[in-house]
Amino acid sequence: MPEQDLHICLSFLTFPRRSTPSDYQQHKFQMYLRHCSVQSPFKRIILHRFLSSNPNDDVQRVLDIITSTSTPEHLKQSLKSSGVFLSNDLIDQVLKRVRFSHANPSQTLEFFRYTARRKGFYHTPFSLDTMLYILGRTRMFPHVWDLLIEAREKDQSLITPRTVMVVLGRIAKVCSVRQTVESFRRFKKLVPDFDTNCFNALLRTLCQEKSMTDARNVYHSLKHGFRPNLQTFNILLSGWKTPEDAEGFFKEMNEMGVTPDVVTYNSLVDVYCKGRELEKAYKVLDEMRDRELLPDVITYTSIIGGLGLIGQPDKARDVLKEMKEYGCYPDVAAYNAAVRNFCIAKRLGDAYGLMDEMRCKGLSPNATTYNLFFRVFYWSNDLQSSWNLYKSMMVEGCLPNTQSCMFLIRLFRKHEKVEMALQLWGDMVEKGFGSYTLVSDVLFDLLCDMGKLGEAEKCFLEMIEKGQKPSNVSFKRIKVLMELANRHEVLQSLTQKMAVFGKPLLSS
Repeated sequence: MPEQDLHICLSFLTFPRRSTPSDYQQHKFQMYLRHCSVQSPFKRIILHRFLSSNPNDDVQRVLDIITSTSTPEHLKQSLKSSGVFLSNDLIDQVLKRVRFSHANPSQTLEFFRYTARRKGFYHTPFSLDTMLYILGRTRMFPHVWDLLIEAREKDQSLITPRTVMVVLGRIAKVCSVRQTVESFRRFKKLVPDFDTNCFNALLRTLCQEKSMTDARNVYHSLKHGFRPNLQTFNILLSGWKTPEDAEGFFKEMNEMGVTPDVVTYNSLVDVYCKGRELEKAYKVLDEMRDRELLPDVITYTSIIGGLGLIGQPDKARDVLKEMKEYGCYPDVAAYNAAVRNFCIAKRLGDAYGLMDEMRCKGLSPNATTYNLFFRVFYWSNDLQSSWNLYKSMMVEGCLPNTQSCMFLIRLFRKHEKVEMALQLWGDMVEKGFGSYTLVSDVLFDLLCDMGKLGEAEKCFLEMIEKGQKPSNVSFKRIKVLMELANRHEVLQSLTQKMAVFGKPLLSS
């Protein structure tokens, strides 16, 4: 091969990984290969790696390699022989799938490091943050810090305030406030700009994972080392449960010369509405208009929710019309708030009427909308209404979420409706919605109680094929029944498949 041709081919094979090749670049390269002197099989390898026929197939292929290999060497060899072009976009998609499928974190880390070691390759911030989330979720915190140090040495710009929030969020879930703050301080040597944005990331984490009292104490202890800004106060204001606390921070904000915005006022309106102080909420609306800050759909959604709490669902529905007069049009969330009010009042006819109105306005009810009805049907033990609603939901193309699935599967369990439960499970497997782990625990309970071992085995295998690990509790229950039924070969096969997710379960 001429030296010039070899140089061009190698340059394409090491295409900068910060972005995937554009359509024009792919077309240009393909035309070049047709006329250059590169011969097979080298030519075919380049084309296969550079021009993937179906990115989704490649993502699934890589995910299968991660879930099916048990050693780093096996993983590397499988990736090399796959011929998949490991672009940034593909890696982002693979890690996203791993995050939601709870695939093997150790092998995923090996995949991440294997791709990072390629010459001229740089991971995206999304890839780094997703990998850190996966490690933090499984409490592999030493690996988290090792990976952050590696990222700092190769490309420090990858470590952002979002990275800080991702890592601290996982730490705060299982560690104390003190340990979370100590971890925050460790980032001072890792983040290029350890500033107020990082401080805000810590406060947001504490508001989400700890108590507002903890967030307030940390704010007061660290605020002198940073310069609190509008976002700082908006984070803290959005978390308060009592009007007194929110008013105190709003006062401090004004004393520091920080001008409130719509988000700030929305937090005040929300806390007043949740505290059933609608008169104060309406005064905030007047103050916003005086400052030429127009209330938005979030403002009115809080008002609608607050009116429901004081038993005025009809007045809340009128707010939907009032919004339009101010040039603000309700979205799905605003309608959901009004629907919720009627569901709480057991006025399902009015609630269904609002759903029809949504459709007439070009808005599609979402899973949250349907869950408002599922909750009513679940607590009234109304199986048929739940089933009818589920079928209409699927016909409309609105996929249930985990909460929808749990309302349904628990009702099926209570009524011992195996066929309905299996249809729900089949739809989940086919369309990819809901939490396999949470739903399968209830499903396996039902199948085992009804002696449906064959169906339990089938669902168990489907779950594993999706890269999802059945809980040990479910497996142990199936194991006992398999042993009683003398189905030892099937049990041995299931045990081996479970071993893919980690340490094999003992058969004794």
